[in-house]
Amino acid sequence: MEAQGLHASLELVSGCGHVLSLEQRAALRSSLLLLQRDYRYRRVLLWGRILGLRGDYFIARGEEEPGPEEEPEQLRGLKTLYSLNCIDWSLLPPATDEIIEQCSHVKGRFVGDPSHEYEYTEKKMVGEGDAAYTEEITIPIKEETRLVGTIALIEREAAVVPRGAYIKTPLGHIQVNRSFPGLTVSEAKKLSSYFHFTDALEPKKRSLLEKADLEPSIDFLESLEHDVPKGERTYSLHM
Repeated sequence: MEAQGLHASLELVSGCGHVLSLEQRAALRSSLLLLQRDYRYRRVLLWGRILGLRGDYFIARGEEEPGPEEEPEQLRGLKTLYSLNCIDWSLLPPATDEIIEQCSHVKGRFVGDPSHEYEYTEKKMVGEGDAAYTEEITIPIKEETRLVGTIALIEREAAVVPRGAYIKTPLGHIQVNRSFPGLTVSEAKKLSSYFHFTDALEPKKRSLLEKADLEPSIDFLESLEHDVPKGERTYSLHM
């Protein structure tokens, strides 16, 4: 949700039960615009809210202004910030594979305190040869770090965009497709019309015939039709 049209966007999702109080709406409306001005972002998006036991984390994404000879980058050029009161915002560091791996070991709800520390144990081989043995090491992780990894995991697994909403320029930059008219009713019912809005972890190998039907400027992301549910679960798209 863009800061400029936050009120209208919140109304659209209110039917699903995702609502904010009047105080939170007013605070977000003002603080996000100030955030955009102070950090000199091209635009600011309200990413969502992560619930905690003592308080909730409100997450925003900021798109940096490109340089004079640069193009805006939609996939990798966003900064992540969080707030506990919808007014004061703190910048989060970029997520790394190590942070994401650590966060996958932490279970349970968030507390709502960025300084809260979790602990998990990790088994490590010590010594060599016959003298080698397994030792359990306790590794601490702060909730703020867990927040970074959780947001990255949600983005990796659940960020989805319709086909054609973004285009890839000849220089490799990803931009919003201003001429995107939206999906037709028949297209909207197909999983092939939706892409993961993230870098592919395991890109699907396509044959030459499959590549011939692709549009390089549009089909640069992985389609949902290639997803294989884990276990015995299945999914389908209902309109």
